[in-house]
Amino acid sequence: MLDPPLQQHSFGGHRPKLAVTCADIPVRYIDLLKQNCDVTVCQGMSRADILRTIAGAEGILWLTGDRLDAEALDAAGQQLKVVSTMTSGMDYVDAGEFAKRAIALGHTPKVVNDPVADIAIGLMLAAARRFHEGRLKIATGEWEMRPQWMLGQDVPGSTVGIVGFGGIGQTILKRLKGFDIGRCLYTGRSRKPEAELVGASYVDLATLLRESDFVFIACPLTDETAKMFNRETLALMKRSSVLINVARGGIVDQPALVEALREGTIFAAGLDVMTPEPLDTNDPLLSLPNCVVVPHLGTATQQSLLDMFAITANNVLSVLAGEPLVAPYQKR
Repeated sequence: MLDPPLQQHSFGGHRPKLAVTCADIPVRYIDLLKQNCDVTVCQGMSRADILRTIAGAEGILWLTGDRLDAEALDAAGQQLKVVSTMTSGMDYVDAGEFAKRAIALGHTPKVVNDPVADIAIGLMLAAARRFHEGRLKIATGEWEMRPQWMLGQDVPGSTVGIVGFGGIGQTILKRLKGFDIGRCLYTGRSRKPEAELVGASYVDLATLLRESDFVFIACPLTDETAKMFNRETLALMKRSSVLINVARGGIVDQPALVEALREGTIFAAGLDVMTPEPLDTNDPLLSLPNCVVVPHLGTATQQSLLDMFAITANNVLSVLAGEPLVAPYQKR
């Protein structure tokens, strides 16, 4: 594991005031920031704690998924110049408010591609091969010794559909090349030039759902994609199909998914994201043997955390030094 560097900047003798909205980061990085900046780290977890911490900051490292909106920008004050999140998805950010106030906004794309693609493949295998259901069978003494017990779905030769063929979607396909899949379909707002180079075919959503054995959700949550997977669209999928969501929970109508899994409309699902987060302990998703649920672990690896924090910090430091953002957010 390598510590990604924080870029060195000159602030002309000025010590910028930084706010960090979560204390759960390596102390050595905070110490590096403190060499040239005055840094306040939020020690609480509530929104009120965060809003108090960011008051008077020139730059904010926004490390949580709390709503980043006019209220937050007002709490920071008019001296605020830049905010960077530590996520790729920005559905919790009011980007229009940033544009209105001419405050720079950064995030951490690309660096999330590998870890999120890895967990997508893990969820695919776990759901297709019935890992969770098998574990339940062991725990309840229902382990059977017969050839056709607990048969799952095959990945080799399958048709894979990817909804959202950006960096994460393309990295998922890269991982799948080692599984000898039959073909890859993708859909999204537009055709991707990169798709032809990797053998992926553009189709509409309905075609993708009807023909795919595995469907990966890897698109952003927007007004257009909210509850894209609902009772009607889930009904288009094969009864043997597996749905994997590593994007945002709001893209799926969760009660409709529960119904589809209970009634056998689809074979199984693997979810890294859901609604709400944290999920209620009594949520019906947790009672389904054919649903593998993990608590939004897509980027939760040691190296990914360090890489994402370094990009977040470099975004903020660059703007305060009069330079462009390292990874600017561009609203789609």
